[in-house]
Amino acid sequence: MNRNDLPTIVLVGRTNVGKSTLFNRLLERPAALVSAVPGTTRDRKEGECVWRGKMIRVVDTGGLDMELTDEIERNVVKQAERAIETADAILFVVDLDVGPLPQDRTLATKLTKAKKPVIVVGNKAETPSLIASVHNKEWRLSGLPSPIAVSAVRGTGTGDLLDAIFEALAETGKQPESIEAPEAIRVAVIGKPNVGKSSLLNAILGEERFITSPIAHTTREPNDVLVTLPDGREFVLIDTAGIRKFAKIKKTGGLEAAGVARTKRILDQTDVALFVVDVSEPMGSQDRTLAGLLQAAHVGVIVVANKWDLIPSKSPSTMNDFRRSFVAEFPFFTWAPLTFVSALTGQRVPDLFELIGTVQGRRKIHIPEEELETFWRSAVKSHLPTKGKGPQPPKVLGMTQVATEPPTFQLTVKVKRTDALAPSWLRYLENRMRERFELEGTPIVINVHKAQAGA
Repeated sequence: MNRNDLPTIVLVGRTNVGKSTLFNRLLERPAALVSAVPGTTRDRKEGECVWRGKMIRVVDTGGLDMELTDEIERNVVKQAERAIETADAILFVVDLDVGPLPQDRTLATKLTKAKKPVIVVGNKAETPSLIASVHNKEWRLSGLPSPIAVSAVRGTGTGDLLDAIFEALAETGKQPESIEAPEAIRVAVIGKPNVGKSSLLNAILGEERFITSPIAHTTREPNDVLVTLPDGREFVLIDTAGIRKFAKIKKTGGLEAAGVARTKRILDQTDVALFVVDVSEPMGSQDRTLAGLLQAAHVGVIVVANKWDLIPSKSPSTMNDFRRSFVAEFPFFTWAPLTFVSALTGQRVPDLFELIGTVQGRRKIHIPEEELETFWRSAVKSHLPTKGKGPQPPKVLGMTQVATEPPTFQLTVKVKRTDALAPSWLRYLENRMRERFELEGTPIVINVHKAQAGA
């Protein structure tokens, strides 16, 4: 890929409107120095921005004051003008909090003569009134469109801005470069209130060896966080803080419907869920509700037994006792790894990323056809399929993998009805499969397919 062929957008605006902060936000890394001192960015800076699997070049320029006479400032203006000449579209950044100044109006007039798409970006939109102000007449500068409200600091509005940028580029005929997006593992921290979700996230993000940054090109939620490990692996921690707002306990002790709905939406975006439980107290109805949602979502699951520091006298038998009680409460999670951590002290928290990566790898496993055939034939030979409903004993004819994430299989059976195979035998097959292919941490889906007549 030749970076010189990428469509280019340039950020222009007077000094101290937040261009460098917006530049960093679009690139998702602190490439430009950010300061409250006007004129911090003197040289133009360039970088690549990825959005929805497409890449463009972004150019940041120094603050423009068309009336300055200082030699250095004049050079800044010249550099910005050259950047405008080579750009395919222009982001004209203004400060909604301050309001349009004469320099903004002068620059707007100049930009209308560039004969290129101009998108006005209303930065520092951090209150409802400032967001609404973009529709005020005062912001119709030289006939340019109303600003798109964003907060470069918080990340709000950047998704809408990026959509507008790519629409403007499409109108010019410039095609962004398609790229293979980094495959970050999306992780949700799920648990009832007061089990230590926030403390766990803080413990994860507080590790100095991790690089964290707000993420924009995978979500419009600015609180999702990208974590990059030293070896380059990436994880997106999905913001679940909103669950707490809705997780008011009813008299029955369950989660409100709104909390359940939000959890479902979060799990729709999730690869691996950290199911956080409080090791110092018994499982409750809220734990059971969340466990049911996790089971239905078919995501990878790691059970995180938090508050291990509160257990006064610990031994291997303490862990085994908790494991037994957990499996008794949630028998459908016998396949989920269980780890004991202390978010307060950080004990075993760094090990979570290795475990998450392992579970996601198992979710994506594709078993070669020959190995799968050898497996199912051996499983059938060791334990013949038992009859469920129906008069005839079932006969397994084949097994194929039809999907990953989670691993999904079609079991072709010679029967008159699909429920003629006993659920207990399907559980046996699943357990054998987990043991043979080391599928800890991921659900497995086995769909029974009735063989065609004459098969």
